[in-house]
Amino acid sequence: MNLKYGWVMVAIGALMSCVAVGAMMSLAVFLQPITQATGWSRAGVSSAMTLNFLIMGAAGFGWGALSDRYGTRPVVLAGSLLLGLGLVLASRAASQTQFLLAYGVLVGLSAGSFIVPMMASVTSWLTRNRSLAVSLVSAGIGVAPMTISPLAAWLLASHDWRSAQLTIGLLVWALLIPAALFVRQAPGDAVRGAAAEHSPTRVSEALVSAPFIVLALTFFACCATHAGPIFHTISYALVCGIPTVAAVSIYSLEGLAGLGGRVVLGILGDRYGAKRVLIAGLMVQALGAGSFVFVNRLEEFYAVAAVFGFAYGGVMPLYAVLARDYFGQQIMGTVLGAAAMVSSLGMALGPSVGGWIYDSFGGYTWLYIGSFAIGLGAVAIAFAFPAPRLRPLALAA
Repeated sequence: MNLKYGWVMVAIGALMSCVAVGAMMSLAVFLQPITQATGWSRAGVSSAMTLNFLIMGAAGFGWGALSDRYGTRPVVLAGSLLLGLGLVLASRAASQTQFLLAYGVLVGLSAGSFIVPMMASVTSWLTRNRSLAVSLVSAGIGVAPMTISPLAAWLLASHDWRSAQLTIGLLVWALLIPAALFVRQAPGDAVRGAAAEHSPTRVSEALVSAPFIVLALTFFACCATHAGPIFHTISYALVCGIPTVAAVSIYSLEGLAGLGGRVVLGILGDRYGAKRVLIAGLMVQALGAGSFVFVNRLEEFYAVAAVFGFAYGGVMPLYAVLARDYFGQQIMGTVLGAAAMVSSLGMALGPSVGGWIYDSFGGYTWLYIGSFAIGLGAVAIAFAFPAPRLRPLALAA
């Protein structure tokens, strides 16, 4: 099989991350229409996103381990089926509990099956430009706000929220199931996997090592910083009197800036070191989150969103690069999935805490102040990262 197919795998990974994350995060667009139509509380509906991140993280660890053992195609195919099913069932939910089970549990379970397995897969395909390849796979996350969220807003302009969400669920099936069938294993990957099958001891050694602990804690604080601003900024803009389509465009601009950030910071990480670039990106992210406190006009939202999106999007590929530098290809899916599981706890804080802050104080000021403080904490933790070694840590034969 031609190794150039590795770039096809990159394109498939970008598509999958775009559709999966875009569909999941489109709840930010549906938040107000759902609460107005059903009478459910904003905090209650936001809790579906909290469940998404909690379950996505735990499931990502399991999906990553399964992809290490059985290959990527069955993992992403199962995820594609579950993602569409979760969205379709959520659109039919008759109660808030049913909605939480469908959107929070099924969508979260499926969303963890794409990014980590596809990142691990493309690094086995491509011996050069690995950082760029990983960045491009994650760039699909940056494209997501420019695709699914505007589509959701357009559908909501002429349909109720149930019809709009049903349409997105059917679209997920139409796009992801065929794409999953084109996923291939890299030549020689099966032989390497059989020869280097790891024992639980080796994995457990990696998961208690100092680099993994710092990686996971930094990832957690990073996600806790941007989760609330990402999810609630559309609602904040609406509170400031900005029209719905324009408010969604703020989110889309964040995604566009994040697309550039993923590529630029990924390349800079290759040149100057992932740790240095990660620290710089985390600092910019913290400043961007805090700056939302001072904006209330569309052009101000655009300016802050561009900087904030560039930073939070740009730092994300660096965690995968560091995971591979320390632990190698053989257990990368497991290790990165474990780190993502910890980070998902941080992502889970933003939607529910932001909804509680709004319900309690009638605004989002304390959300952005808290995000700024946590962002500074992420910077401090990242300084503890030891320099990556040339060989995978503690896993050499």
